[in-house]
Amino acid sequence: MCVPRCGREWTISGPESDDEPFTLTSFPWMKHTRNDFGEPFNVREPKGPFLDFVTEQIISISKSYGLIMNSFHELEGKFIDYWNRECEPKAWSIGPLCLAESQRNELQPNQKPTWMQWLDQKLAQGSSVLYIAFGESELADKFEERVKEKGIVVREWVDQRAILGHESIQGFLSHCGWNSVLESICARVPILAWPMMVEQHLNASMVVEEIKVGLRVETTNGPVRGFVKWQGLGKMVRELMEGEMGKEVRNNVGEFGEAAKKAMKEGGSSWHTLNQLIDELQALRGDSLKLCC
Repeated sequence: MCVPRCGREWTISGPESDDEPFTLTSFPWMKHTRNDFGEPFNVREPKGPFLDFVTEQIISISKSYGLIMNSFHELEGKFIDYWNRECEPKAWSIGPLCLAESQRNELQPNQKPTWMQWLDQKLAQGSSVLYIAFGESELADKFEERVKEKGIVVREWVDQRAILGHESIQGFLSHCGWNSVLESICARVPILAWPMMVEQHLNASMVVEEIKVGLRVETTNGPVRGFVKWQGLGKMVRELMEGEMGKEVRNNVGEFGEAAKKAMKEGGSSWHTLNQLIDELQALRGDSLKLCC
């Protein structure tokens, strides 16, 4: 498969099986499978409207002055440095942007939504809570009735950051959308990765294999897109929140959460990067004015 990257074309000899791991040329410790990629990028000769759309995006990006990334150097520094060394346009990591929002005022008990009151109850009982968010509209028949003694289903919009920041939350079962990953890291909550589509499988690999702030759900037959049974899911939930493997990722997410907070403070890595971006743009604007004159 030929992939345009960094202004040149790389030829990648793909694996024979959809679940056979292959390594990335510049990051050999990271392994992926063809199943980590969605259509049409999991076939040898991708084509179709979506590929055309992505190609147009890549062309537009290549003509831009730069990329602003919702990340921070302590999390993805080696990848960002590689990009800026080998590729164009330049990338600036100025996140996590979820930490740029001003501090919320604490709600009074009578102002708290039902789900926050429920979390408060669990905290008072000394219970640990697993937060599950997939955005799916359908649930199994009588599911809410079956879980009402130990869980709560919330159908309306919720403040995910407030949930992840609640002291009772000790794990996040997530599809690994990037915003969810960053919000979980900033709240220092470990992730149980269950990717579904688009870039979520790649994000899950980052979460589990590279930065090690989470574990992956267990499939019955091994493939990353394999079937997940409730027994295997329960096993990995317990491991995440109580086990030895979970202990490592809980420690890691705590360290990255602290690093994210420092990155956004004055003098932090993202603070410096934003200042560099502003300085470059001001200098570029000054040069343009001179040329116009």
